[in-house]
Amino acid sequence: MITKRTTQLFLLFVFFFTIGKSQITLPPSGGNQKSIVTQYIGAIAHVSVIYNSPDVTASNGQDRKGQIWGQLVPYEMAPNNFGSAKEIPWRAGANENTIIKFSHDVKVQGKTLKAGKYGLHMIPKESGAWTLIFNKNTSAWGSYFYDEADDALRVEATPEKSDYTEWLTYEFTDRQAESTVLALKWENLQIPFKIELPDAKELYVETIRDELKGSTGFQYQAWVSAVNYCVSNDVNLEEALVWADNAISAPFIGQENFTTLSTKAAVLNKLNRGAEAVATMDKAVKHATATSFQIHQFGRQLIGLGQKEKALEIFQYNAERFGEAWPTHVGLARGYSAVGQYDKAFKHAKLAHGQAPDQLNKDSLASMMEKLQKKQDVN
Repeated sequence: MITKRTTQLFLLFVFFFTIGKSQITLPPSGGNQKSIVTQYIGAIAHVSVIYNSPDVTASNGQDRKGQIWGQLVPYEMAPNNFGSAKEIPWRAGANENTIIKFSHDVKVQGKTLKAGKYGLHMIPKESGAWTLIFNKNTSAWGSYFYDEADDALRVEATPEKSDYTEWLTYEFTDRQAESTVLALKWENLQIPFKIELPDAKELYVETIRDELKGSTGFQYQAWVSAVNYCVSNDVNLEEALVWADNAISAPFIGQENFTTLSTKAAVLNKLNRGAEAVATMDKAVKHATATSFQIHQFGRQLIGLGQKEKALEIFQYNAERFGEAWPTHVGLARGYSAVGQYDKAFKHAKLAHGQAPDQLNKDSLASMMEKLQKKQDVN
């Protein structure tokens, strides 16, 4: 026989079972909505911050301007009335731990931190630098169970004044190829800190090396791009020379043309193998695939390097090979001007002006002619 007492006990069991095993989705407490922001550093590594974002105006409409720092967010370590920690840092957000994730090893404010995810805490100061804490515990609710023994890193960051921000926000305020600056912004304050990839160039080389082993490596252009990265960043040059040879002559992939030969010349030059670089570039310039524009650009590079006589030789060769084609007269104007033969330079600038394909080039050549005329008058 089922008594009233039995029914009550059964309902009580169902109630506690439901509490323990089921959880419904409700709006965040206090309106502190969860936010996430992610930023790449270059093209490989990335940083993410997951946090709950309170606002200056409380959910009950209370205006808390001027009451955030030092009051709602206390300065220094705060006494703890719950959990195992006697004193706690600020959770750098609301509700659950603020979590920061790094896809690769980084340097934060110049100090090394391994890839992974961390609970982010801060110790605010009324004056001077704040302490930023990267803690291995990422599952806690706030800082109530914070344990300094779990800290992976502590760094200092100096707060700055900022434009008013209603909602606590994490923003990447500077974005470079090898670093970024992440700032917590709230009310009229921001706390920026720098995150760097300590071995960015090596990381890119490692990634390139792996990619060249896949389908990407079946295109000679990929090998050219790989070499150009190494030359531009003065890294991995010996292997880059092997990659340059692959671009030229690897079975089923390589193509000998102006681009691949000039790329090899560039890495040879970086390796201080000057005679080989000159011979390879000479082969590139005289290759059947070389265009008038490519030869012209090489001549301009030589002027930039101070090799004026060699540049004039290249411009003259370009004119011999391609005749009146654009931009041979432009090159001759630059070449003769570089060696001080302003009358010849003016003659070719005038011919080039008549050939100019657009107004931009016409205006540039008109300016060149004006300067050359003045130089002739002086001489």
